[in-house]
Amino acid sequence: MVTISDVAKAAGVSISTVSYALSGKRSITETTRRRIETAIRELDYEPSAAARMLAGATTNILALSAPIHDDGHLPTHMRFVTAVVDTARQHDYDVLLLATDDDVSGIRRVASSSLVDGVVAMGVKAHDDRVDLVRGLRLPAAFIGVPGGGDDLACVDLDFEGAGELAIGTLADAGHREVGVIGHPPSYLERDTGFVQRFNAGLERAASRRGIRIQVASPTLARGAAERAYDELASGLPDMTALLFHCNEPVVEAVLRRIRDLGLEVPTDLSVFAACASYDTEHLPTALSSIPLPLDQMCRIAVESALHQVQGIDAPGVELIAPVYQDRGSVARPGR
Repeated sequence: MVTISDVAKAAGVSISTVSYALSGKRSITETTRRRIETAIRELDYEPSAAARMLAGATTNILALSAPIHDDGHLPTHMRFVTAVVDTARQHDYDVLLLATDDDVSGIRRVASSSLVDGVVAMGVKAHDDRVDLVRGLRLPAAFIGVPGGGDDLACVDLDFEGAGELAIGTLADAGHREVGVIGHPPSYLERDTGFVQRFNAGLERAASRRGIRIQVASPTLARGAAERAYDELASGLPDMTALLFHCNEPVVEAVLRRIRDLGLEVPTDLSVFAACASYDTEHLPTALSSIPLPLDQMCRIAVESALHQVQGIDAPGVELIAPVYQDRGSVARPGR
């Protein structure tokens, strides 16, 4: 496959000069521009953005493919949307939100009408139809998440497997041997949500390696479901000394109320930990130690990766952000 580096070498210029010629963001001499155009034609350099930008036909609009699901948490969804918009604005780009279409129809529509220069996709599935679509359209694209078969595309995410391992490792190091886990609704797995699968894989691997007994409850969004999930864990794990959240904020708040109503103290009676938290765990009714979700960083990397492709720079592949533990005092040794 011909790359921008090959074009630069053939034209006798730097990669950045080729990028400037493609984006039009800096002026270059007409002679240099003609050499780059000649190299692109002779090498059959194919990114779809190249021809559009050499013709000055960019729109300065990115599409954000962000389908809304009934079981999703809209405030978290909108935090992603806002972070994408904020980063795009820093690069003088507007964002066209594709929220009501299925995963592919909105992208196909805006690409066919040349409304956008590229696309950022969120809500990524393990097997995501948007992978083959953007690849077939040769559309600059970046995924907030890691779809299967998308290793050649720009993808950024938290290392969810590593987060699952870090969460269990943190509790194991504190002496916990029976851990209850409250996860996302069952529908997340039913629709093939990739980050949940990867977190669960890391969680189970670490639990097996460290000899930790875990039990997972996945409450729906129905009233009282979160409280019932906690009671289910307490019944199934009578020696449970730690509770691990991998779920949205309303479920966390409901379970913390249930723990308080039962007269339990955190962390004296029960250690509590929030994994991959998109919310501020310091301002919950009980501040929780956590692995934060680097939402702003993920969105910034995705937008900039898409815009680099618009400029003719090749997709960087998969970038996983290492999980980081924040200690807020909600994890202690059992029986402290």
